Amino acid sequence: MKQKYVVLLDNEAGKLAIQEYAELDKEMLSLLCEETYDAAAIKAAMEKDRNALIQALRTHNMYPPGTYTERIADAIVEMFQPGANSSAELFFEERDMFEPVVEAAVDEPDDDEDEDEDAGLEVDDLLDDDIDDDIDDDYEEKGIIKGLKKSIKISDEDASIDDA
Repeated sequence: MKQKYVVLLDNEAGKLAIQEYAELDKEMLSLLCEETYDAAAIKAAMEKDRNALIQALRTHNMYPPGTYTERIADAIVEMFQPGANSSAELFFEERDMFEPVVEAAVDEPDDDEDEDEDAGLEVDDLLDDDIDDDIDDDYEEKGIIKGLKKSIKISDEDASIDDA
């Protein structure tokens, strides 16, 4: 999603306004929110430190992601310099926030033939019929499977024609 923030400084009125736009339709930005701040309060926060400025810019209605807020704060600091522009437009592309995922290279051993033979033996051992017989015999000897009682009973009303 594309977003645009317009920052307007009105020195005469002592106001700073930030407008947030987003691409809701293709290639068409719509105004989502406009927040107005007291320019003196923003300047005081800016003089304190960068985090204070960022906290002053974030409100209940306007809470852009950290990377966006940092660039907005940089633009505001620049706007308060003597002779600077009184407005700034900042464009953001949401997918730029995410770094490209780089798949890690998998180191494969050079001896693939020996490994395949060993793997084949292990699978064959697991599928050995003697093991299955031993397992079944253990349960039959203990009477677990033969003496298993069912705890669920079908009521006569729910019995279908196939069950009868």
